[in-house]
Amino acid sequence: MSPAPRRLARAAVPVRIAALAACVLALAGCGVPARDGEQIRIVVTTNILGDVVENIVGDEADVRVLMRPNADPHSFEISAQEAAELGAADLLVSNGLGLEEGLAQHLERAVAAGATPFVAGDVIEVLPYSEEQADGADDPHFWTDPERMRDVVDGLEEALVALDGIDAPAVRAGADAYRQELADLDAEMSERFAAIDDERRALVTNHHVFGYLADRFDFRVVGAVIPGGTTLAAPSAADLRDLAAAIEDAGVPTIFAESSQPDRLVQALASEVGIDIQVVELYTESLTEPGEGADTYLTMMRANTERIAQGLSR
Repeated sequence: MSPAPRRLARAAVPVRIAALAACVLALAGCGVPARDGEQIRIVVTTNILGDVVENIVGDEADVRVLMRPNADPHSFEISAQEAAELGAADLLVSNGLGLEEGLAQHLERAVAAGATPFVAGDVIEVLPYSEEQADGADDPHFWTDPERMRDVVDGLEEALVALDGIDAPAVRAGADAYRQELADLDAEMSERFAAIDDERRALVTNHHVFGYLADRFDFRVVGAVIPGGTTLAAPSAADLRDLAAAIEDAGVPTIFAESSQPDRLVQALASEVGIDIQVVELYTESLTEPGEGADTYLTMMRANTERIAQGLSR
């Protein structure tokens, strides 16, 4: 694992949210009590974290996931009714690290209204983007590393059992079972990626989403079509030319496009390179609808593992 990275100020989730999250992990009394006769309410921003929370709590809480399937976490929005309901949550689970760019003010108001926050980015070892990628800002795409997701489960477990009225033994059992699922996933990914030749362990995608996967499984990130850490940016012609040159130098056989974003820019880059290069779609930032190939975090990661392995071994 890489050395402990530097932590920078986060624009999307204020520091006071992180401080309150630390409070709920330390003191059970910081949680908002469940209302008499009502099930505990948990609101989760992204569908990837929502799937993890649902696996841990089972029937012990009502879990509301804000981000729809196949949405972009950087730009999705919520309705006025959903925003008003955030403050009534017993636990408000978010990714943090600047991911939910459109929800920052809603999250801040919800915490001020009494919702107890859990920010996943506060319980992992954070990697910064490189200076070339996003001015060294924190990288929020930690879910591409199953080991860091185990750290998230550890933090969620403590935040959940601190809630008044929840069945703590049931939550701990759910967390234990899901940690084992993540350990199995990590072992499968390690074995599959080990079969890729060292010179082919290079990744190019729509935007910088694979830093944690590369750190965990020893890949090189050659670059991304969209500069910076957000899908809201746009590449210049010079960006495309520079990346095309880097791809040619690295001998990359495949470019990976994200399922939540159109692949027109990636196709344009493939044309710019002027060599035989294929474009493979991955599920990187959102789960899909049931039956579309990535409706859970575990199925998403297994599908991506197989596609990356095949794409880099051609």
